[in-house]
Amino acid sequence: MSGYYSLTDTLAPGTKIHMVGLQNYADLILHDTRFWIALRNAVLLGIGFIVLQHPLSIFFAVLLDRIGGKAEKIFRTIFFIPCVISVVVISKMWLSLLDPTFGILNKLLAAVGLESLQHAWLGESSTALGTMLFILIWAGFGWGLLFYYAGVKGIPEDLYEAASLDGASGLKLHLRITVPLLKPVIAVQVTLAMITALKQMELVFLTTNGGPGDSTQFIAVYLYNKAFSASQYGYANAISILFIVVCLVATYLSNKFIRSDAAEA
Repeated sequence: MSGYYSLTDTLAPGTKIHMVGLQNYADLILHDTRFWIALRNAVLLGIGFIVLQHPLSIFFAVLLDRIGGKAEKIFRTIFFIPCVISVVVISKMWLSLLDPTFGILNKLLAAVGLESLQHAWLGESSTALGTMLFILIWAGFGWGLLFYYAGVKGIPEDLYEAASLDGASGLKLHLRITVPLLKPVIAVQVTLAMITALKQMELVFLTTNGGPGDSTQFIAVYLYNKAFSASQYGYANAISILFIVVCLVATYLSNKFIRSDAAEA
């Protein structure tokens, strides 16, 4: 049905349908700069997940495993807290923290004499995207940590002991043992990271709704606004079809890259 509606200029389900063929796709690909901005932002978020969130998740997973005892359980719970909090609560919390007038961050900067660094963090195009990416990476950190923590726990301790006897220690120990044995987990996590980045909506919608301008626009938010705010239902369905294609291509490429990397290893 979505494919059918994408070939029309209908304004809403149940309204008069007029076939326009591939015109929606042509406009979307050739003329819609907002869509490409949204796609760019999603790619940047995916890169942020892979380059920042995942290495940190692996580091803290290993660290928690080495800490052990009650401290391990306490910190594991602390890291996972953002994942069980309502998205609405998280969005309101960050809007409060980053408020340009009353937010804690700007007040702390003023308290230490760094007034020049104060910003309307989510209200200025120069800082909104970076701030939004930070919030999204922070909000999903617990899930990444959970997967890698489970993977680290599944590595036999005997392997570390044998490697230590052979002279491996510290960073070298984990680069030769932990990371290679986590490759199946990494493969799943990279795929999930790309899909999550591409379909990101709720937190963005509740904090900036794609603004200011289109600086924090993401595909799912743009699709929603086109369908239900701008009443361009046919065009929104064209976005959804192209959205699925992009997700499938991204998943295929990430899996192919991981498989080729594993084969070389």
